[in-house]
Amino acid sequence: MKRIPMKLQLALILFFVMAIPIAILTWYSGTQILRNSESAIAESSLAGMNANRRLNENALNNLAQDAVRLGSTNIFDRIRSFETYAELNSNYNYVSSALSVMKELVNLNHRVDGVASSYFLLDGADYVVSTDKGITTLDRYEDVGWMEEALEERRGISGVWYPRKLRSGTAVVSYVFPLNRLSTTTRGTIVVNLRERQIGSYLQSSEQGEQGYMLLDSDGTVISHNDKSLLLTDGTVLPYMKQVLGTSSREGYAFREQSGKRLLYTWSRSPLFDWWNVQIYSVDELMTKTYSLQRSIILITAIIILAGTLLAVWLATWFSKPIRELVRTLRSRGNLGVTNKNELVFLDSAFKRMQEEEEGLHRLLKERERDTRNLAAHHLLRGEVTEQVAMTFPAPYYMVVVVSIDRYRRYVSKNNPETRSYHRYLLTTQCESLFPEGMQARCVYQGEGTFAIVVNYGQEEQDKGLDGVKEALVRIRDGVLELLGHSVTIGASSPADSSSQVSERLAEATETIKRRMIQGSGCIFFWEPEPERSKKYTYPANSERRIVNFLESGDIGSILRELEIIREEIYSADSISYDNILFIYNQLVGVTIKHLRENNISTARIFAGRGNIYSAIASIDTLDELEKYLREFFAEIVQYLARNPSEASPVNHGERIIRYLEENYVRDIVFEDMAKEIGISYSYMRKIVYDLTGKSLIDYTNMLRIEKAKQLLTESELTITQIASEVGYFNVQSFNRFFRKFEGMPPSSYKASRARSS
Repeated sequence: MKRIPMKLQLALILFFVMAIPIAILTWYSGTQILRNSESAIAESSLAGMNANRRLNENALNNLAQDAVRLGSTNIFDRIRSFETYAELNSNYNYVSSALSVMKELVNLNHRVDGVASSYFLLDGADYVVSTDKGITTLDRYEDVGWMEEALEERRGISGVWYPRKLRSGTAVVSYVFPLNRLSTTTRGTIVVNLRERQIGSYLQSSEQGEQGYMLLDSDGTVISHNDKSLLLTDGTVLPYMKQVLGTSSREGYAFREQSGKRLLYTWSRSPLFDWWNVQIYSVDELMTKTYSLQRSIILITAIIILAGTLLAVWLATWFSKPIRELVRTLRSRGNLGVTNKNELVFLDSAFKRMQEEEEGLHRLLKERERDTRNLAAHHLLRGEVTEQVAMTFPAPYYMVVVVSIDRYRRYVSKNNPETRSYHRYLLTTQCESLFPEGMQARCVYQGEGTFAIVVNYGQEEQDKGLDGVKEALVRIRDGVLELLGHSVTIGASSPADSSSQVSERLAEATETIKRRMIQGSGCIFFWEPEPERSKKYTYPANSERRIVNFLESGDIGSILRELEIIREEIYSADSISYDNILFIYNQLVGVTIKHLRENNISTARIFAGRGNIYSAIASIDTLDELEKYLREFFAEIVQYLARNPSEASPVNHGERIIRYLEENYVRDIVFEDMAKEIGISYSYMRKIVYDLTGKSLIDYTNMLRIEKAKQLLTESELTITQIASEVGYFNVQSFNRFFRKFEGMPPSSYKASRARSS
């Protein structure tokens, strides 16, 4: 191989890399296609039909469960006592109750696609509540006599599915569910009419070669068929259907000849409804496309291999040209002692010699690098004391100074990487040159706009109180501001008398920089031991609640005043940590976002383009900048809610308040606690209730109690004292007073008048 020219080797490699996998893939795919026998096709078709059957069963089962859940509610109790259409229309409240039932039926229709209509028939009533014709008498509605026949096959307390046609001629499958005594005392029947074509859409296969589908009940009646003229007819007269219905297996397939065509019948029996699902496919069409696909693959493979051969030769020539020219140049300029070998062997020898020379040079540079002061400073900052440290920093005292670029994200956005790299070089050089003679200072870049300076000085500077160091730090701050056009904050550690303490002093200087949060940027801070502070964080919980309330009313001025109060509380605190400050503002942001999402307000639309809010807060240097960011944050929310008043409306709160009162009116409700639970102020909650009902919060609660009391007076044998306790009054006097206020008569008179009228 070493004597074969490189161009030929490369062409052969490219050809075999391409041709062998393609040939193997073609052979394997052809083998698999031929193995795709009729049995495999039948199994695949049966699996697809079972998937469609389960989809249909799930849809029907979900619709049935929705009907059962609706039947277990007390919605139908509202019209239980109205057996005649005239009685129902005698009072607006009665009609409203029936409309509530119709609304729930409409909601039931929308839960599953393809529902034509639904209605509720109260036992003994002369009317129905329907979604297609509203509230109407039985003689104006379609015949309901079929329900007795449908319910003959009912088992247990569940409903039944019954195929039929509506008066309009629409084919449907009706779910009939009589209300049971376990869930409600109301007697009646819910009927949901699902269009047959919706069932057909579930059952129809998307596989190529399908000839038809059908769904039959246990007696052989056609429930669904691609030929709509066969609906509700006897399916056993259709070809091969009598054999399918007579089989003992719940699923299977068979091949049959019919009208010169070879057909595949697949069937599956539903375990839920005892229905038969049947699909019919054309075997000839399926296998024809299989053979056609195999021939196409072989032809395409041959074309690819031919084109690949030409491409491999061209690529080998093109790729090897620079290498061949390089080899000719190297041979003309020097002799490596390699003859009668191809280009690759020659280059391998040349590269080995170059690698040996490079490794020797790298060792020399590495040894020189270890002697540099920067490497010693790196070691010191990592807590590694080496022999070079003593040579580089001979004085007895050490100090670590951290220089941090203020508003670093803004600085990065204004300068490209090349400019920032150049700035780092200038800043490092300037920081080392501004210290007085007799001091050793080495500057190391730590990342994220932070530089660490190791300062080594003698006893004389220590006795002067570090005046020289302080003057140098002032010059560094002013010089960097002029150099970068950007301010820096400097943090200096306490002195150390041992090189082993330098890494600890780096932590001190880094912690000192955090004082920039309260005292502002562009300053020089010296390490001061932190006073003892409580481990528990302080947090303005009252301001948080007020901000949320002001946000709901769109009062940006009050929100800004609360932010000023929070800032003043932080400034006035005796001792508050940097982490505590970030916690306060992160918590305010988190509570606000949670409040918006709980009210279905899109935070993604509000803060689009802001990026990660929490990362932005963490990158802010000073408290004033934090407050400015929060001001813009809340102003953006208020502006969005003003532009989109539908999202800011109190409808969601109103629904929660009304639902809470309807569920808890019999209890002793503390409205202030209720407002806290809902997440709004008590005064705002009273306003929402008045806007929605036209009544005060107390009046609306008492109205709910009186309505329940009226029902108990007419429908139960409880005494007035028991009814008062049942609806939430602790004494009969209060019950009598509020009953007279709303009904104009005492409870006893109301009960007597209702007894006489009935």
